[in-house]
Amino acid sequence: MGFLSLSSSSSSSSSSSIFFLLIPLIFPLLTLTTSQSSLCRTSCGDIPINYPLGIEDGCGSPYYRKILACSNGQLHLRTPSGTYPIRSISYSDPHVLLSDPFMWNCLDGNNFRPTRPFSLDTSTHFSLSSLNDYLFFNCTPDHVVIGPQPVFCDRFPDRCDSTCDSASYLCRNLPECRSALASATSCCSYYPKATESLRIMLKYCASYTSVHWRNVGSTPPYDQVPEYGIRVDFDIPVTTSCLRCQDVSKGGGRCGFDIQTQSFLCLCDEGNVTTYCKDPNVSWHSKKNGVVAGTVSAVSVAGAMGIGAGIWYYLRKVKAKAPVTHGVQSNENRLF
Repeated sequence: MGFLSLSSSSSSSSSSSIFFLLIPLIFPLLTLTTSQSSLCRTSCGDIPINYPLGIEDGCGSPYYRKILACSNGQLHLRTPSGTYPIRSISYSDPHVLLSDPFMWNCLDGNNFRPTRPFSLDTSTHFSLSSLNDYLFFNCTPDHVVIGPQPVFCDRFPDRCDSTCDSASYLCRNLPECRSALASATSCCSYYPKATESLRIMLKYCASYTSVHWRNVGSTPPYDQVPEYGIRVDFDIPVTTSCLRCQDVSKGGGRCGFDIQTQSFLCLCDEGNVTTYCKDPNVSWHSKKNGVVAGTVSAVSVAGAMGIGAGIWYYLRKVKAKAPVTHGVQSNENRLF
């Protein structure tokens, strides 16, 4: 009897151990019924995140997929040349203002640090704004065409776009630090047409910086002021599906996309649909949530309890068939 008791205790202990090992696998499933629309963050720090932009995969437009990153309340933009802090986003005049820590700034003075050319992935519908100006410092005149642009353009109209304007207003009035550079330091303004032209310029110039013109809403010509930073414009794709999804009278969903097919989805509190949240043809109680909008498959509480019941039944069955081994566990009766 003592041997049988010891064997029963061992079998019970093994079953209990298995059950407790499987608990962490069961109960996380009970928390996966989060609404789909709530998975899309609406801000990062104090910067709002609206369509067509999104942080989580599946939120916003697929044109801007995996472009934004939010870490410790700081929003960043990923580009082929690096990751850059975002200062602000405007949706009425769609653009993003970036800071490039590698560019020259007022505190550098004549200390020109190594820099790298900024570039964009054009497949994302981002583009450098025409409101940017680029200033280059201490360029080699043997390789860079430098001169007062109006005079140069009059003499060489066919080469006007290739000159770096040494008579630039910004060179004579550096924003925030008019006299940061020594008189011996040369400065000229040039707008690169492509990343390659910017790379060539930096090969023969000590450093560069970007200045954008910010609209302050005053009367022209005093309606714009220069500031350091890079303005990047973006498109807002307007579709009937997205407008219908966002319509408050139709449920006020958020526009997103399927992460596998990149087809449109309307993200609602109850789940995801291809039309709009209050579509009468959608039966939420019978809808199966799938892997969409960067989420995991949702599992109901009843389903998780069913899994738990199945495991319990399995353990009882194993216990009933387990041979009596007088408390000794061999390779033949080992559960795992």
